[in-house]
Amino acid sequence: MALEKLNIPHQIFQHITPVDSLEKAASDRGQRPSQIVRTILFRLSEDEFALVLVAGPGQISWKLLRKILGKSRITMATPEEVLDVTGYRIGTVGPFGLLKPVRVMVEAGVLKEDELSIGSGMRDTAVIIKSTDLMMGLGNVEVVELFE
Repeated sequence: MALEKLNIPHQIFQHITPVDSLEKAASDRGQRPSQIVRTILFRLSEDEFALVLVAGPGQISWKLLRKILGKSRITMATPEEVLDVTGYRIGTVGPFGLLKPVRVMVEAGVLKEDELSIGSGMRDTAVIIKSTDLMMGLGNVEVVELFE
């Protein structure tokens, strides 16, 4: 796993039953929904993508994201694009071990929690990690405000 190569402290959590919602994932892990980090891939142009980490169930502002990215039009990546760029299927995407280099942004709300859950690349499996360790592993990424 990419986190082990980076020597980043973390734990693996394996769900006993399939996860069908963010709320169930949080409950199973003994966490609040705000501790679950969604990793979302956006297509900026035909071959340009950006990865955004967002905590909890809230919806980011597309207007703010377009402004930060300097783009008038963006879309969410298709399942095929997500697999091609990250190497992971939708619902399992994490920010580590990506197949292709992409711009990574962390929504500021992610840093409000001490402990987080992120995608592991595998169904019904999550990575539990401290927010400080997440940021250490990500290195030089942008922290942005995406909620109005």
